[in-house]
Amino acid sequence: MTKHRYSHIMRKIALDMTVVENSRLTSAYSLLILEADKPVEDFNFGDIKPGQFVQVRVDDSKTTFLRRPISVNFVEPDRCRLHLLVRRAGEGTKVLCEMKEGEELNLLLPLGNGFSLPASAEGFTPLLVGGGVGVAPLLYLGKQLADMGVRPSFLLAAKSDADLLLLERFREYGPVYISTDDGSLGVPGLVTANPALQQQWSMIYCCGPMPMMKAVARIARGNNVPCEVSLENTMACGLGACLCCVEDTADKGNVCVCTDGPVFPIERLRWFD
Repeated sequence: MTKHRYSHIMRKIALDMTVVENSRLTSAYSLLILEADKPVEDFNFGDIKPGQFVQVRVDDSKTTFLRRPISVNFVEPDRCRLHLLVRRAGEGTKVLCEMKEGEELNLLLPLGNGFSLPASAEGFTPLLVGGGVGVAPLLYLGKQLADMGVRPSFLLAAKSDADLLLLERFREYGPVYISTDDGSLGVPGLVTANPALQQQWSMIYCCGPMPMMKAVARIARGNNVPCEVSLENTMACGLGACLCCVEDTADKGNVCVCTDGPVFPIERLRWFD
């Protein structure tokens, strides 16, 4: 099935956005909803693609000098709003998680290449697999697929039921399968033990910890199912200049994940050499 591949050549802008809501989802995760004060000339929020990311400037930190890359979780184009799911991982993200309503953030956006979408919804049955903060880009991907007439299924993994994020939002777009390490909800154990992964799918999209993505990719490859993964290599500039996020690929050698990715079809990666 022919798919549309999103490209990173669309216009990038630096934009000040206001925090209109900051929801503490768990002790480690916060959901920021940002809004532009007015429509931006020659830029449409609806052009942001699932799987793309933003670089967020952290102003109120004496130890954070580089922007922080954050996946786009959701977009409300008509309201010029952007949702960011932020994991508290260090000083920079701690500051972001503690932002208050009315405060401003400067974003560089949209960055990278997103997930591919089918040319037609007919017969397309995708599974979207996410673990931890890797669930972030899958919500908007699910919404985009649903808008096409596709009913996506989701397989979400976490350490426990308390760590599962945005479950009700995902259920708005399709059925949700669950795996938890401790068995507190859904299938116990790793995501690869979930029977949903072995069903017949047209496509698997995956984002999460590297060991999880590699395991899912092996299963997809073994079942001859196309699979795309969103890499989370360490990034600095987000523009391909610093080369700190380089990934060795089968077709082009070393490429920058921030510009050539972060989404890659698994056949481009050297995971199976």
